[in-house]
Amino acid sequence: MATTTCQVVGLLLSLLGLAGCIAATGMDMWSTQDLYDNPVTSVFQYEGLWRSCVQQSSGFTECRPYFTILGLPAMLQAVRALMIVGIVLGVFGILVSIFALKCIRIGSMDDPAKAKMTLTSGILFIISGICAIIGVSVFANMLVTNFWMSTANMYSGMGGMVQTVQTRYTFGAALFVGWVAGGLTLIGGVMMCIACRGLTPDESNFKAVSYHASGQNVAYRPGGFKASTGFGSNIRNKKIYDGGARTEDDEQSPPSKYDYV
Repeated sequence: MATTTCQVVGLLLSLLGLAGCIAATGMDMWSTQDLYDNPVTSVFQYEGLWRSCVQQSSGFTECRPYFTILGLPAMLQAVRALMIVGIVLGVFGILVSIFALKCIRIGSMDDPAKAKMTLTSGILFIISGICAIIGVSVFANMLVTNFWMSTANMYSGMGGMVQTVQTRYTFGAALFVGWVAGGLTLIGGVMMCIACRGLTPDESNFKAVSYHASGQNVAYRPGGFKASTGFGSNIRNKKIYDGGARTEDDEQSPPSKYDYV
């Protein structure tokens, strides 16, 4: 019961995390215009992975996609690749984990096979969550670097602070969605790996096979045994004692009348 619960909870968390990763990848608010120094403005700008948008004070919003690939920054292209890879791995992990559920029986699939599938799905979820977290963190680091560089170049002058016109960007809502979604996917993958141990058979019980010696060619005696091959004369096994050498038949021969003289 605990294994099934762990599997189901891990699958649900991974599903929720994958949905969040897909939503974060498609959102346009990865970076938003910083309005700290200019709270009242007629134009509000924000950018995503695929397009940039401008929202006017009247409520009209205009978005323009990026029509170039080579002209984009390398960091932005790396974030795109990481998010797409995370989504693809998460989809494969969902498909594998559904068939690996203990409560679902497909044909003659046994528990060891389900354990391997559960472990595989858990690893896929973990890699997917790590890709999403790394992608969002790289984009956030890029925003922080550009923000402080813009702040350093924003004010100039010798006698005082003279503000120049320059747009600064800060964290958007998509970054927080991506962090939470990546964390949920990672936790779901860890729970699937933990559930794999409950499906693994206990290897402490070894299967033993008892062998019984055949009694056709073996003659048992109280003092030992003598094997008969059926070909030729029997070879007498000799034992060496401290007083000399005696044959085995001499030891076990029945008493005769000369023994009582």
